[in-house]
Amino acid sequence: MTDQVNPSESVENFIKAVYSLQQQEERVSTNTLSDALNISAPSVTDMAQRLVTAGLVDYQRYKGVVLTASGREMALRVLRRHRLIELYLVRELGYALREVHEEAEKLEHAVSERFIEAIAYKLGDPNFDPHGDPIPAADGTLTQRQLMPLTELPEHVKASVSQLKSSSPEMLQHILDRGFTLDSEVEVLARDPFDGPISARVDGRERIVGFNVAECILVDTGGEAK
Repeated sequence: MTDQVNPSESVENFIKAVYSLQQQEERVSTNTLSDALNISAPSVTDMAQRLVTAGLVDYQRYKGVVLTASGREMALRVLRRHRLIELYLVRELGYALREVHEEAEKLEHAVSERFIEAIAYKLGDPNFDPHGDPIPAADGTLTQRQLMPLTELPEHVKASVSQLKSSSPEMLQHILDRGFTLDSEVEVLARDPFDGPISARVDGRERIVGFNVAECILVDTGGEAK
């Protein structure tokens, strides 16, 4: 059914928000969606009811929203467009990482599937975007990795920076300014208690980052840390 219509920007944003929020909870409340989309709770309910009719979500009063299989397929298509556009902007057009999210938010609703597949071919069918987020394949599959935030990395265990989990341009730039770029080697040297700052060696240089910043830096130990 969803292949036969061109969903509106508001529908795609709603579906994408539900998909993202479902990573934390199975059913997403209308209040949570209201905050995420910056629209009123009645507007969320109205959209949810419309998308039930379209077969994209299951909505139950007081229990919230969950995507159907068709809704999940749509969300993954939108994410594929968004993340491929971000990578194209960085690799081919020289955008800074802090600039790409907002630009991709606009472009993801305007481009055709043919254009997106041309980008994918040009970039060599990549698995990850410039933040390290997995890019859904054309068939909807995602590359799975076992990552942990820098806050949980045991001391003196070497790992590589694999994902930067922040949509804030200022936070991303702060992380990059501290040397935490994708694929950089990192090792925690010491951490202050009670969510204090973390001292780390990044590509041979000692750095100090706050706890909230370190939570946004996801690392891969290659199975060394359990």
